[in-house]
Amino acid sequence: MEKSTFQLPGTTFPVLGEHLQPEDYCPLDLSIHNPHFQTTNVTTYEGLDAYVQSVLQQNHAKVGYGGYGEHRIFYEQSPLFNDGTKPPRCIHLGLDLWSPAGTPVYAPLDARVHSFRYNDQMLDYGATIILEHIIENTTFYTLYGHLSLASLENLYQGKFIAKGQKFAAFGNRDENGGWVPHLHFQVILDMEGREGDFPGVATQAEASYFLNLCPDPLLFLPFLLQKV
Repeated sequence: MEKSTFQLPGTTFPVLGEHLQPEDYCPLDLSIHNPHFQTTNVTTYEGLDAYVQSVLQQNHAKVGYGGYGEHRIFYEQSPLFNDGTKPPRCIHLGLDLWSPAGTPVYAPLDARVHSFRYNDQMLDYGATIILEHIIENTTFYTLYGHLSLASLENLYQGKFIAKGQKFAAFGNRDENGGWVPHLHFQVILDMEGREGDFPGVATQAEASYFLNLCPDPLLFLPFLLQKV
């Protein structure tokens, strides 16, 4: 599948803060190719939570990360991704960062609030914020999904968010779309007129188009590229 050749202008602030060290992160494979899923059911909240916690404990890690370009199975239970009229959406377009509810989220670069929304369908983003970045005459966007509802308070379009500023936090199951707490972090080159939402999962047929439009978010976390 074709992926973007986007080059990140400048250095970024870690999305989960500078207090975390590279050894606090561990890769987390949620693709259909994970052999553990032959015996582990991750299509339920309890099953996914147990698997995520087991990986973190085994690796003595605080954050699990991964998911960009992964073919996943657990979206098929929601009509949001599988409405029965076309092939299900199953290719993940963002980077997931798995850590407890309440984990703070920081702006990787200077930004303004592009849009925000509470996307409350089953397995949707829940509370969502999209930031607009203009760096060296390049405009792009970052999306933060599965946030706390409190993260949406006191926001307005155009509000300035400084690089390194805490502006959101991970939501719990009741406010993040029904997910095990994590952050869906996605880079978008063109919002295509959308506000407060953008596809985070594509069909296999659409995957090349969307992966080209949405570069790998690990570019924003270069210290993790060494662990891949």
